[in-house]
Amino acid sequence: NLGDAVDGWHLDWTFTAGQQITQAWNATATQSGAAVTVKDAGYNAAIPSGGSVTFGFNASWNDSSNPPPAAFSLNGVPCTGTPGEPTPTVTPTVTPTVTPTSTPDAGAKQVEDLDRGLISVRSGSGNLVSWRLLGTESRDTSFNVYRGGTRVASVTNSTNYLDSGAAADASYTVRPVTGGTEGAASESSLRFANGYLDVPITPPGSNYAANDASVGDLDGDGRLDLVLKWDPSNAKDNSQSGVTDVVYVDGLKLDGTRLWRINLGRNIRAGAHYTQFQVYDYDGDGKAEVAMKTADATVDGRGTVIGNAGADYRNSDGYILSGPEYLTMFNGQTGAAMSTVNYDPPRGTVSSWGDSYGNRVDRFLAGTAYLDGQRPSLIMSRGYYTRSVIAAWDFRNGSLTKRWTFDSNSAGSQYAGQGNHQFSVADVDQDGKDEIIFGAMAINDNGSPLWNTRNGHGDAMHVGDLVPSRAGLEEFKVDEDSSKPSSWMADARTGQILWQTSPNGDNGRGVSADVWAGSPGAESWSSADSTLRNTSGGSLGRKPGSANFLSWWDADPVRELLDGTHIDKYGTGSDTRLLTGSGVHSNNGTKSTPSLSGDLFGDWREEVVWPTTDNRALRIYSTTAVTTTKIHTLLHDPQYRVALAWQNTAYNQPPHPSFFIGNGMATAPTPNVYVR
Repeated sequence: NLGDAVDGWHLDWTFTAGQQITQAWNATATQSGAAVTVKDAGYNAAIPSGGSVTFGFNASWNDSSNPPPAAFSLNGVPCTGTPGEPTPTVTPTVTPTVTPTSTPDAGAKQVEDLDRGLISVRSGSGNLVSWRLLGTESRDTSFNVYRGGTRVASVTNSTNYLDSGAAADASYTVRPVTGGTEGAASESSLRFANGYLDVPITPPGSNYAANDASVGDLDGDGRLDLVLKWDPSNAKDNSQSGVTDVVYVDGLKLDGTRLWRINLGRNIRAGAHYTQFQVYDYDGDGKAEVAMKTADATVDGRGTVIGNAGADYRNSDGYILSGPEYLTMFNGQTGAAMSTVNYDPPRGTVSSWGDSYGNRVDRFLAGTAYLDGQRPSLIMSRGYYTRSVIAAWDFRNGSLTKRWTFDSNSAGSQYAGQGNHQFSVADVDQDGKDEIIFGAMAINDNGSPLWNTRNGHGDAMHVGDLVPSRAGLEEFKVDEDSSKPSSWMADARTGQILWQTSPNGDNGRGVSADVWAGSPGAESWSSADSTLRNTSGGSLGRKPGSANFLSWWDADPVRELLDGTHIDKYGTGSDTRLLTGSGVHSNNGTKSTPSLSGDLFGDWREEVVWPTTDNRALRIYSTTAVTTTKIHTLLHDPQYRVALAWQNTAYNQPPHPSFFIGNGMATAPTPNVYVR
């Protein structure tokens, strides 16, 4: 820039040979005929005199000479420089949106193109071999199991097989059988030699611990990869003052290969409420992206600095209450920043969020939702104690574009203060499009309010088919306000309260799931309640010994209790220990949560991921129990899959599918999904 400083820019030019822009990065490009306008991406809007900004684009053309464009102008002022020769086409860090190879069924949602997730878990003197029934397959698909080149079993009623007496290092493949015809062999099995798989990791420093994790196919090979957040030992709750060290985020293959490391920089504070990262294939190219809040001095996975590398906005108490805030979509394979925009909403006046020192202004949440009923959108939010703002974004053709914003300031004061330390995502009105269940209220797929119980803020919530005897989904939630019900169950479509318990102070924990076969549907319990409750709120007697996470772990469809570094099975007299993690730690202080828990490999049952005590590995445990229950992989149930994506947010919660899994369950539905 040889002229005056610029704050906000658009560059216009004319193509002379029918060139057409196909994608752009570090800027937003629009084209009408031969006329092109490229606009700043927000974070690079300011150009000082003598400064410069770099953006890039890919284009197609019809003329073999590809002549340079003409008639450049910056903010409407003709440019006086001379265009140089066009540079050779460079492979960008983004890929265009992929058109499905076949027309999906009406209402189908796009999901990951996964492999079988075939694992072999050592069990006594044999191996439990377990694999996925994909959502695109018929439930009637059967499988032939091969040890090496020898067929050892034909399995029809499940997707697991215990190979008794087999060597611990045996290698397996499976082949689907449909209509009597055997299909192609799967990938070779992943071996859990001691009942677990260790994924090697490397701490950024001696004061770092492995924290929350997520999964996604980062490189498009059909196998899930891991994304891990590293927290320093001086991480803070928003209510606590103090400068923190930086937060790092790693992309990892299952063999421990680190694809990239992102340094969020000094202007992102470390703590459970600051960095909420989402891992999902937002543009449909078969590779997952990674989205999170960034700032000046964030360094992407390729070493490129976002914004001003020297900026430092920390105040003497360690809070960051000034300076620009960004939202960045990173390439999952390389860690490169692909699209960076201004974070919505901006902090504005700090005190307008409920306090003046920086606690409530920086309460962030994140999730993923199928708002159009077919493809995923990114959901980011700010605030839940008072003002609450939710922004929905699409990532298509290399650019983040805003779909809508919900703001309690404009929607009405009754929508302020209703959020939790997490939110859930589900199609609660059965229109094929997801809603955001934001604590005590729900926001429709178009960003408008759907319902509001006005029961206020809480620490835990669960959304699923908790009462299978009635149509639709339900929400179970606990409350913090001593004037509100301590816990309640509501119709997730309307917000109508089905039952509730009396006010009882700050109720910090609550769970709802079918953990006992002696009562139909989900049982619900909480820290402030003395009893386990049935689907009508009636007392069932002794409540479980924990009120934290859940896991489908043993042979039956009743869910187990996951807390700290162990898994227990509920009983009316006492809980029974099924697994104690060896040499591992839980996360997030008294929350005692795993890095991740969910259906990650094998059949529909759930794995649990804990860091080892030395933070040198992520240890993934999988069940050794044989089941005769056959369910499609929960990774292809969109409600469950997006729940895995939002699980790492703030006060982590376990995932729930869109249908009931439990004692007396109906045949599990076949997902209406498609892959690329």
